[in-house]
Amino acid sequence: MQAPLVVGVDGSDSSLQAVDWAADEAARHETPLRLVYASLWERYEGAVPTGGLQRSEGRILAENILGAASERARLRVPTSAVSTDVLAEDPTSALLREGASAWALVVGSRGRGQLASVLLGSVSLVVAARSVCPVVVVRGDDVALAAGHERILLGVGRRDAEAPSVRFAFREAAARGCALHALSTWRRPAPRPAGHQLITGDPAHSAEARATALLDEALEGSALEYPDVRVSRATPEGPAARILVERSAAADLLIVGARRPGSFIGLELGRVAHRALHHAACPVVVVPERVTEAAATDV
Repeated sequence: MQAPLVVGVDGSDSSLQAVDWAADEAARHETPLRLVYASLWERYEGAVPTGGLQRSEGRILAENILGAASERARLRVPTSAVSTDVLAEDPTSALLREGASAWALVVGSRGRGQLASVLLGSVSLVVAARSVCPVVVVRGDDVALAAGHERILLGVGRRDAEAPSVRFAFREAAARGCALHALSTWRRPAPRPAGHQLITGDPAHSAEARATALLDEALEGSALEYPDVRVSRATPEGPAARILVERSAAADLLIVGARRPGSFIGLELGRVAHRALHHAACPVVVVPERVTEAAATDV
C-alpha cells in the first residue's frame, strides 16, 4: 500500500486550509489521505467507566471535527481515498509517530490555542524540526495555495547531488507540470589588503563561481531523471533566508532541506528553514537530510 499523506487537524481555520491543500496534493500524486486529530482530553476529563457506552466530550468534539474535515476533503477531491483517526495523545508526539510511515506530514501554520496569533504554531515548528519525513507547513496567499504561480522555489545549500530536497522538488514540479526555480546564494568574502599573496583574482567572482558549480552538481542527477521539468537557476548574492523568503512571493511552494546529524534527535532546524516557516509567502516543505556533523550547515 502506498504511504499516505498525513494531515494534522484541530478544527482551526489554518488546519482546514491544510486539509484543502493536502487533498489537492494527494490527488496529484494519487496517494491516500489520512486525517489525524490528537489530543490529551482523557487526561483532563477522566476515564470513562468500564463497559459504559458514554463517550467523553473531548472524543465527541474530535470525531465531529474529523468528520467535517473528511467531508470537506471528499467534496474537494471525490476520487481520493480518505481515512481518519482520533488519537488520545499529545499532537506533537502523535504526528511524529504518524510521520514514520507517511509520505509527508501536512500541518497548518496556526493552532487553536491562546498563542494562535504567534508567527508559527508550536506543534508545526516542532514537527518540522523533528520529523523523519518531509513536513509541509501550509501558509501563504490564495494564489500560492491554489498553485496559481505555477512555480516551485528550491533552496540548495551544499554539494550533494542526491539531496532528498532536490529529488522532492523535481518530483513535485513533474506532478504539477510547473517550472522549478533553484537557487544557491553566496556571500562576498571579507576584503583583504591589496597585494595579498593569496589573492589571485576577484574573490567575489570565485565565490559566485563556486555557488554556480554547487547548484549545477546538485541538480544534475534529478534533471536527468525528470527531463521534462523546466528548470531555471540563480546564484544571487546575499543571505539565503532573506532571498528565499522574498522570492517565495512568486512561488506556489518553497522547498528547503533540514540538515540533521546522526539519529535526528533534538531540534534540528537551520536558520533558513526556520525563517521560511515563519515568513514565507507560500507553503513551505522541510525535507530532512541526514548528514555528518561536519556537513550540517545551513542553505
